[in-house]
Amino acid sequence: MQAQPMVLDENRLLKGTTTIGLVCKDGTVLATERRATAGSFIANKTTQKLFRIDQNIGITVAGLVGDAQMLARYLKAEVTLYRLRRNAPLSVEGAATLLANILNGNRMFPYYAWLILGGVDAKGGHVFSVDPAGGSIEDRFVSTGSGSTFVYGLLEENYSRDMTVSDAVDLALRGLTTAMKRDSASGDGYLVHVITAKEYRELGEDELNKRLKALKIPLPPALP
Repeated sequence: MQAQPMVLDENRLLKGTTTIGLVCKDGTVLATERRATAGSFIANKTTQKLFRIDQNIGITVAGLVGDAQMLARYLKAEVTLYRLRRNAPLSVEGAATLLANILNGNRMFPYYAWLILGGVDAKGGHVFSVDPAGGSIEDRFVSTGSGSTFVYGLLEENYSRDMTVSDAVDLALRGLTTAMKRDSASGDGYLVHVITAKEYRELGEDELNKRLKALKIPLPPALP
C-alpha cells in the first residue's frame, strides 16, 4: 500500500501491499499485512488495510492510502443507508456492484485502489476482486498487491473448497508470511477478519500470535 501519488498503471497499482480473501465452507476470511510504503521508504508500520463495512461485509485495500480510506468510508455509509431504508442487509454481490459503480463513475479523477470485498449472505460466502476501473470479479480466493504473486503459488497448491474458516486463517497467515519474505513493501504484522453467518470477528493479537506459534512462524516485532 503506497502513501504517495502514482499514475494509473496496473504494474504500479500492484505495488505496496499484500491482501487475501478466501471463501470457506462456513464463511469468509479476509487478511492483510500492515506496512505502508512511499517508494523505498517505509512510511508506516501499523496501517489499516482491512475495514468492516457491515455485520456481514468487509474489504481489503491496496493502492493510495487516501483513496482507499475514502472508498471504505463511502461504501460503509451507502451500505448503512441501504440497511436503514430496507431494514435488511445488502447482499455481498450487491455491495461489490455498488463499489464497482463508485469506481467506474469517477473516470475523470480515478481512485488509485484495488480492493477485495468479501462477506457472507443468504447465498453463502463470497469474495470479489474490484479493480480501479470498476471491474468486479467473483472468485473462491483472491490476492492483490505487490506480494500477491508469491501468495497465489501457495493458494493454488493448498486452497480447498471444503476448508473451514480456521484452516483458511492459517492459510492466509502462511500466504502473508510468504509474501513478506520476498516483497519489501509487505510486512510489520497481520490483520485478519472472519465473517460467518453468525458473526463478524476481528482476530486479536493474542489469537494471531498463538496461531503463528503453532504454524512455526516468527512473531512480528513488537512496536514501541
